[in-house]
Amino acid sequence: MWGKIIIVVLLLAIVFNLFRGLFFLVKDKDRDKKSVVNSLSWRIGLSILLFLLLFVLNYFGVVEFHSLPSVKPE
Repeated sequence: MWGKIIIVVLLLAIVFNLFRGLFFLVKDKDRDKKSVVNSLSWRIGLSILLFLLLFVLNYFGVVEFHSLPSVKPE
């Protein structure tokens, strides 16, 4: 259960940083785009962390990946 909560929190943080970058891109016309780059860099870092966390949680059996059902040829 705790693994799924961590996944949801990370997904929300990724979406927050995505919209934060959009906000800086639209509103900061006079400043340099450093805040946009920082926000999107955080999003990329959190996405990589989530990707690695999913594999670690799958390895320890906290979450399970779904697979397609096997089709037997007739």
